[in-house]
Amino acid sequence: MSATSGARPYESLLAKGEDRKQRILAAAESLLARNGWRNTSLAQIAREAGVSAAGLLHHFESKEALLHAVLDARDFDDDTHADRGGDLIANIGRVAERFDRAPQLVGTFTVLLVENIQPDAPLHDRLVARQQAAVDIVADGIRRGQADGRYRSDLDPATKAVEILAFVNGMETAWLLDPSLPLAAVFKGYTESLRRDFAATGRS
Repeated sequence: MSATSGARPYESLLAKGEDRKQRILAAAESLLARNGWRNTSLAQIAREAGVSAAGLLHHFESKEALLHAVLDARDFDDDTHADRGGDLIANIGRVAERFDRAPQLVGTFTVLLVENIQPDAPLHDRLVARQQAAVDIVADGIRRGQADGRYRSDLDPATKAVEILAFVNGMETAWLLDPSLPLAAVFKGYTESLRRDFAATGRS
């Protein structure tokens, strides 16, 4: 037997393990969005994913570890579909695509955000740090636009960044309440208003 063929059973086990891990994450996202983390047990997630409790704990040693993995999935989606050094306003407009691309992540993130507002909640510190990092990313995008003369110099980048993130988070909550909202039109209108508001004198 060659070295290559001998590696196949191990590769098959790795693939099965990764598939099981993804099923657990998908089940967690679905149940957390519906019931919140306080009302969702690891046993429920294991049943939903079709794995044993031991199988779940093999991949996620605790409920908190699984919650962090769900947030990791949201962050990975953000990082994959955002151009950090590109046009800020175009990036904001593309956020609307997430609602079609990953609706479970929208629901899960919003529920976790609300449930972890209190300082003693398990994800509170991470979510605060995440919010601060997001403000910095958006503010840096505004500063780049100011530096190259595209955006007004009198804008306060940090304040505008908070406003933009409040819009995005608010739209996610509103969409969960009413999925019939015309997301594309709302985001289009908002980004157009940002371009007008941000435009340096003599530019449009």
